[in-house]
Amino acid sequence: MSFRPSQADRPPGRPALRLPRWPRYLVPVVAGLIALGILVTIIAGVWTDWLWYRSVQYSSVFGAIYGTRWALFFVVGIFMAAMVGLNAVLAYRLRPVYRPAASAERPGVEAYRMAVDPHRRLLLGIVLGLVGVISGITASGAWRTWLLFINQVPFGRTDPQFHLDISFFVFTYPFLRLVLSYLFAAVILSLLAAVAVHVLYGGLRWQARRPRATMAAQAHLFVLVGVFVLLKGVAYWVDRWGINFSQRGAVTTGASYTDVNAVLPAKTVLAVIAVLCALLFFAGAVRRSALLPAVGLGLLVLSAILIGGVYPAIIQQFVVKPNELAKEYPYIQREITQTRLAYAVTGAQVQPYVGVSTLASGALRNESVSLPGFRLMDPSVVSRAFQQLQQVKGFYQFPGTLSVDRYVLPGDGPVPQDLVVAVRGLSGPPAGQGNWINTHLVYTHGFGFVAARENSVAGGGTPDYVESDLPPRGELGGFQPRVYFGEGENNYVIVGGPSGKQGGEELDYPYPNVGGQKNTTYQGSGGVPVGSPLSRILYAIKFRELNILLSGAINGYSKILYDRDPLARVAKVAPFLTLDGSPYPVVGPAGPAAGSVAEGLPRRHPAGQRDPALPAAAPAVPAGPL
Repeated sequence: MSFRPSQADRPPGRPALRLPRWPRYLVPVVAGLIALGILVTIIAGVWTDWLWYRSVQYSSVFGAIYGTRWALFFVVGIFMAAMVGLNAVLAYRLRPVYRPAASAERPGVEAYRMAVDPHRRLLLGIVLGLVGVISGITASGAWRTWLLFINQVPFGRTDPQFHLDISFFVFTYPFLRLVLSYLFAAVILSLLAAVAVHVLYGGLRWQARRPRATMAAQAHLFVLVGVFVLLKGVAYWVDRWGINFSQRGAVTTGASYTDVNAVLPAKTVLAVIAVLCALLFFAGAVRRSALLPAVGLGLLVLSAILIGGVYPAIIQQFVVKPNELAKEYPYIQREITQTRLAYAVTGAQVQPYVGVSTLASGALRNESVSLPGFRLMDPSVVSRAFQQLQQVKGFYQFPGTLSVDRYVLPGDGPVPQDLVVAVRGLSGPPAGQGNWINTHLVYTHGFGFVAARENSVAGGGTPDYVESDLPPRGELGGFQPRVYFGEGENNYVIVGGPSGKQGGEELDYPYPNVGGQKNTTYQGSGGVPVGSPLSRILYAIKFRELNILLSGAINGYSKILYDRDPLARVAKVAPFLTLDGSPYPVVGPAGPAAGSVAEGLPRRHPAGQRDPALPAAAPAVPAGPL
């Protein structure tokens, strides 16, 4: 049938309407440009990540992460596309030879079939490509789970419930859940693809408001649903181990009375029922009967509601809550014991304190020497005083909660003194001057380390500073005061110049009273060289900033600093670690190794020694110019 009007149907004297040829090429061209833009963005992101890892001497970490991500992308993407494609092709081959008349099907199915059938291979390829790419991208994000699984080591201790090595719950259990999630997704997508093909080619149709399927289509769909139910049974069995992560009841995290006595047996029973229901679906596919699958589906749903949901709720409400202390006591004690083992404090003892001194008066008098150690400065409150007295300019800032550290100070003897410490960080250009040059080329770093005694105050109740002001002065001696890497340093900055260059483009610090400012040029070892045209193009794409490519202030000595927060930097080179959320600044030793923690952190001079009994700056990593 043709819908093109004939010459006789056109009004006399009106020429034939011909559409230009360019619209038919517009969609492929636009799609190609979009795909090219996405590809270039991905390449720029991966390349600049490699440059960053190389700059901190952790190229091996880049190789492990990206090698794993690409491997997972291709393996999972190909698997998902193959499963969906296999079932789509199988459904097409199982199509009925003789389809019913169009009047016997839902309106429009025949029209869709005629439109799709000539291009079915192209459309199937597009769909499978999308399925593979989306599945691969999601799988690549699970690289940590895979790397932890293949690099696991035994903990040497077993959990009290299942008597499995604890490493199983840390490494293997999350991986099993991940595998099951992709198997479920593969079966669901395959089922949807099979249903769509069967509907399109007449294997599944609606008659008298009821779905009708051919024997072949019915068997195909029953097998897929049976596989899904079988996977559900496996998931129920794996979920048994998941009670160790439960947060039900009085136990914060771990198996409670209800989990052990209700959820655990319920999951076991549901796993068995799911396997039986899967066998009913397979039997229905063989016997070409819908009765057995219907019975199996009803049994599974009813069991999941009653055994998996209602039964544990009844146990929790009517058995545990009326006598919660007695029921939960063994499980609370189990969690306390395991927590002490985890933190290596099993030797800690609880001793009652009666509040009555047993020391003689002379001994109490000798204990009075510890009174000067009582804290007078609250780190969460004194930040406002630091901000008012040591901010100097509005574009500097201090954290809302300061840190506490201990240093041996000149004139105070060998006893370390508690100090409230902070770095004078940079909040950005002054108000009204927030253009690209100021933000990324001029205002590049904080300046100065401020420390005050914790157990004394100066005149007027102000903090008793031992290190303060701009330029820095105090008792900690000479150190490098510029802070290019620190908390709150979120913007990328472009720094650097010829060796030995005097002055520079970067603001070093302002003169507090006489106006003006001192400039500097970054001479550190950190950062990624960005002087070459290729590097500038890559980073212009990464940060979506054309000025990186066009700016004349960037030269062959320039470096770009980004990911400047210490926690973010350590998380990138050691993603398997769980980091403390409260790092603190340290006046550390000068020398080549000082850059191994954070280039530009203040550095120690022998005049002000930090207490060696304390840990080093947190976080700290092996050698490499971070």
